[in-house]
Amino acid sequence: QVQLVESGGGLVQAGGSLRLSCSASGSSFSIKRMGWYRQAPGKQRDFVAGFSSAGTTNYAESVKGRFTVSRDNAKNTVYLQMNSLKSEDTAVYYCNAGVHTGSYWGQGTQVTVSS
Repeated sequence: QVQLVESGGGLVQAGGSLRLSCSASGSSFSIKRMGWYRQAPGKQRDFVAGFSSAGTTNYAESVKGRFTVSRDNAKNTVYLQMNSLKSEDTAVYYCNAGVHTGSYWGQGTQVTVSS
C-alpha cells in the first residue's frame, strides 16, 4: 500500500504561482512512476506532468513552459511548481503513484485561479 498526501493548493490570481507537494508513505519503494493529474468540474481527469519509470519528465501541452515537476527522493516527495497560472488551470489536482500492479491516488488539492 502507498499513501499519498497532497498539499499546497489554494486561491491565486491569474499570472500568479503555486507549488504543490505530494508526499508518499507506506510501500513507497514500490513506486515506479509518479505524477500529477487534474480534474475540472464536469470534465475528465487529465494528466498534467510527471516522472516516467525511466525517470524522464513529461508534460501536457497546455502546461509546458509554465509548470515544472521535480522530486526529492530522500523525502519521497514530488512537487509541481505552477507559474503563470491561468483561469483554465482551475481544478482539483491529484497526485498519482504507479506501481507494478496498478496505481494509487491522493485525495486531491483544489487550485483556483481567479481572472
